[in-house]
Amino acid sequence: MADPTPLDEVLQELAALENPRFRAVNERNGDDHGVNLSQLRAVAKRLKKQHELAVELWATGDTAARLLATLVCRPRSFTPAEVDAMVHDIRSPKLLDWFVVNVVKPGRFGEEFREDWAADGADLVGRAGWTLQSDKVVKAPDDVDLDALLDTIERDMKDAPENTQWAMNTCLAMIGINDPGRRARAIGIGENLQVLADYPASPGCTPPYAPVWIAEMVGRQEPARA
Repeated sequence: MADPTPLDEVLQELAALENPRFRAVNERNGDDHGVNLSQLRAVAKRLKKQHELAVELWATGDTAARLLATLVCRPRSFTPAEVDAMVHDIRSPKLLDWFVVNVVKPGRFGEEFREDWAADGADLVGRAGWTLQSDKVVKAPDDVDLDALLDTIERDMKDAPENTQWAMNTCLAMIGINDPGRRARAIGIGENLQVLADYPASPGCTPPYAPVWIAEMVGRQEPARA
C-alpha cells in the first residue's frame, strides 16, 4: 500500500493550479475557486482513493480542496451525521453538485436525506434535496408521491431562493418529461409561475423554462417510440 499523500503537498499543488481568469468566471456563478476542473480531476486520478486525505482536505474549508475531497474520498466511510453536517457547510453551487454526485449518491445517503434537505430553508441544502427528488422521479417514480411534489412546487417554487428554485424547476421538468399522465399539470404549473421563462439559453441548448424543456424533450422521445 502506498504511503498517504501529505496534505501540505496537495494544497501546494492546488495553489499552483490557481488561475485568476478561472476564478473571475467562477465567482460570477458563486464559486470561489480558480482551479480548472479538468486539472482537478487529473490530480484526483493520480491520488486515487485516500479517505483520510479527503477528510483533511474538507477540513481546510477551501472550495478547490473540497472539490478534490469529493473525488478521493470513500463515500461509505462517512456517517450520515457527517454527510448532513458537510452539506450544511457548503457555500459553493459547484461544490454542492459534486458533493451530491460523488458523495451522497455513491454513499447511498440520498433516501435518508432527500425529503429533509428539500424542505430545508438553506438555499444550497434545498438544492441538494430537490436534486435528489429529481433523481428519484427519473429512476424510481413509483416510490415517490409525484402529486405531492407538484403541490409543493406549485406552492413554493416562485418564491424559493435561487439555487433551490433551479432544482425545483428541474424536478418539475423531470415529472413532465417522464410522466405523461401528469405532463399537462407540470406544463400548467410552469406556465402559471413563469419561473426561468426569460432565462437566456445558448444556441443549441434546451431552455430551462419547464414548459419548453418538457416539450423539447418529449418531442425528441416520440420519434424513437414510433
